[in-house]
Amino acid sequence: MPYVSTQDNTQIHYKDWGKGQPIVFHHGWPLSGDDWDTQMQFFLQQGYRVIAHDRRGHGRSTQTAGGHEMDTYAADVAALVQKLDLRDAIHVGHSTGGGEAAHYVANHGEGRVAKLVLIGAVPPVMLKSEKNPGGLPMDIFDGIRAGVANNRAATFWDFPIPFYGFNREGTPIIEAVRQNWFRQGMMGAVNAHYECVKAFSETDFTDDLKRITVPTLVMHGDDDQIVPIADSALLSAKLLKNATLKVYKGFPHGMATTHADVINKDLLAFFKS
Repeated sequence: MPYVSTQDNTQIHYKDWGKGQPIVFHHGWPLSGDDWDTQMQFFLQQGYRVIAHDRRGHGRSTQTAGGHEMDTYAADVAALVQKLDLRDAIHVGHSTGGGEAAHYVANHGEGRVAKLVLIGAVPPVMLKSEKNPGGLPMDIFDGIRAGVANNRAATFWDFPIPFYGFNREGTPIIEAVRQNWFRQGMMGAVNAHYECVKAFSETDFTDDLKRITVPTLVMHGDDDQIVPIADSALLSAKLLKNATLKVYKGFPHGMATTHADVINKDLLAFFKS
């Protein structure tokens, strides 16, 4: 399998298929590059080069003791981009991967990035504070950490229910989707998943967003139960210099899976614009 070695000798697993303009996909917590299967196959057939990596401690990448914060995540992406010599690339990030993608583009992407997409993404910052009164309280993230530390399997079995909106009336559980989420989560390391909670909830991406100048599409479901839209996409779109905001009525956090037909069509239109 293809891997890139980072400065601390972490092995980052990646998939790299096709030719044409490169699209780099950044996955959410606690998943892997496999979460982008539907998009990878769709855009491969559209003539793009599609690339998805497993974040350190996730999927098939090295289960490291440290480096589970956004500076290192972005540096790992930079190592991958440099190895593959990607230019004119489109970076697409979901949830935690949206923070990673924004941090990469702002700090490492000059001269290499054409466009950015943030889907259900965590920026500007999730945690409630005096500066961010609309955020989520710390006890929510403490609860996620406790679940990961004490019974990760049970936590990961339950988490896909709100993630995909399966708890909404008239929305049946798609067992295959739930089990695929669980499979990806359990592939990774418990310490990485535990520490990543701090990375996705407490990192403030405000300065990153202000520095990004490439065209950026901000996509968010208004029924996102994991990253509420009011304190994420609606604020990010105002901080970005060149943003287009698309809000999807009733769509859940995992809308790239549950509504892939809609999301892929809108992504393609943005890529070609």
